[in-house]
Amino acid sequence: MTRGTLRSILSVGILTLLTSSALAQQTAVPAAPCGGDLATFLQGVKAEAIAKGIPAEVADRALAGAAISEKVLSRDRAQGVFKQSFTEFSQRTVSKARLDIGAKKMKEYAAVFERAEKEFGVPAPVITAFWAMETDFGAVQGDFNTLNALVTLAHDCRRPEMFRPQLISAIEMVQHGDLDPATTTGAWAGEIGQVQMLPEDIIAQGMDGDGDGHVNLKQSAPDAILTAAKFIKSLGFVAGQPWIQEVSLPENLPWEKTGLQSGMTAGDWFALGVKPRDGNTAFPQLAASVVIPQGRHGVAFLTYPNFNVYLEWNQSFIYTTSAAYFATRLAGAPPYDTHHPEPGLNDEGMKALQIKLQGMGHDVGKIDGILGSGTRAALQKEQQRLGLPADGWATQAVLDAL
Repeated sequence: MTRGTLRSILSVGILTLLTSSALAQQTAVPAAPCGGDLATFLQGVKAEAIAKGIPAEVADRALAGAAISEKVLSRDRAQGVFKQSFTEFSQRTVSKARLDIGAKKMKEYAAVFERAEKEFGVPAPVITAFWAMETDFGAVQGDFNTLNALVTLAHDCRRPEMFRPQLISAIEMVQHGDLDPATTTGAWAGEIGQVQMLPEDIIAQGMDGDGDGHVNLKQSAPDAILTAAKFIKSLGFVAGQPWIQEVSLPENLPWEKTGLQSGMTAGDWFALGVKPRDGNTAFPQLAASVVIPQGRHGVAFLTYPNFNVYLEWNQSFIYTTSAAYFATRLAGAPPYDTHHPEPGLNDEGMKALQIKLQGMGHDVGKIDGILGSGTRAALQKEQQRLGLPADGWATQAVLDAL
């Protein structure tokens, strides 16, 4: 299971889903103990924590008041799906107010951001965009007791293999003095702090940015900034390279080649008539993809390898593209040109399209009304078969043609 897969399963904070690097290694994990009597379950957690070198008294202190949260279970079962269009979501999240606050934050913490870029190669706009989208710069961090949230989700038998390691790491944070089991709060799925990270990620990537000897992502902006920078680097961010770039497209573009993992370079796209709005063609050798969130008549971007970091942070295509665009705005880019995209399908129409594609033998994943990567790829194949521009955008005309 990838980091992005987990983020797409869970929802957090103000506008996002979930952060986790350590959960990326959950592809073939044996079933974790779960369910049953809570006291017995907690004894097993304590034994595992001790086996990992955590003192028994720390485990006892961390788990002393542990309880199942029905509110967490309710949130876990009642998650909504992410169905806004790119323009709807991006224009709501990349607001003038947030851009103004982001610019002030980058100025206020200029020395910390300078250190982050020097040590980890991640520029201030990239960190600041995540900071804004995750918690509105720390304003909305969640009010669920973190320890109880993780106990609840680890005890619950839906995904214990994901959450039991997070619970053990939370106990380790108690040992370090970076989590108070009684008072530390965050998102319902256990994410903590201004950049919403899970305990395993905090243990692995946590940075003490203010020199107080602790990693406090809730109150300390320097800790949050440096930790985010280290985490982003761990996801593969390469210093000095772009992540996303608005472009204009020719009418005769081979639309079937658009979409992520195109197998082409930026230079290949430039040769086909793709033109960066900022005029920067300095990275022709880099792998690149043309992404058109709302079809060939809407806004278009060229994405580079650093965009994969956004997909690791969050697998939602709309979220990641918005976050990447947000970072370019903080770096000085103008608002994108919306152009004139064709109206997309409503929820009922999208589900009908997915059912149709599935019946034709395509793997579209869950029938959820979301134009995800599987549905887009299947749609492009059918558009190409029908002789239509294969841009992967779901419209009523395409559904009628099928």
